[in-house]
Amino acid sequence: QVHLVESGGGVVQAGGSLRLSCAAFGSIRSNNDMNWYRQAPGKQRELVASKSSRGNTNYADSVKERFTISRDNAKNTVYLQMNSLKPEDTGVYYCNFRDSYMNTWGKGTLVTVSS
Repeated sequence: QVHLVESGGGVVQAGGSLRLSCAAFGSIRSNNDMNWYRQAPGKQRELVASKSSRGNTNYADSVKERFTISRDNAKNTVYLQMNSLKPEDTGVYYCNFRDSYMNTWGKGTLVTVSS
């Protein structure tokens, strides 16, 4: 079992920055992906950014050049640095851990960007 603990959400004005963190606890296998998804009000959950334990990184087109995902594999922690935030970035951000055996979600952290 893997347990995820997220932190860092909040309210910020457009153009501001926030940093999300997600720590994974439990039976962590070395080959895994740690990802950030978000769900805006009335919309489906979407992938924001992903980073594998081997370093492969992907971003949604809407956040490229503004968001940066990083990992500390020794701490089993993934971060999402969000800059130049826009009102359309508002939503609940979920951490996701995935390996060959499991697909685990955090409880989510709310990010609100005011115009």
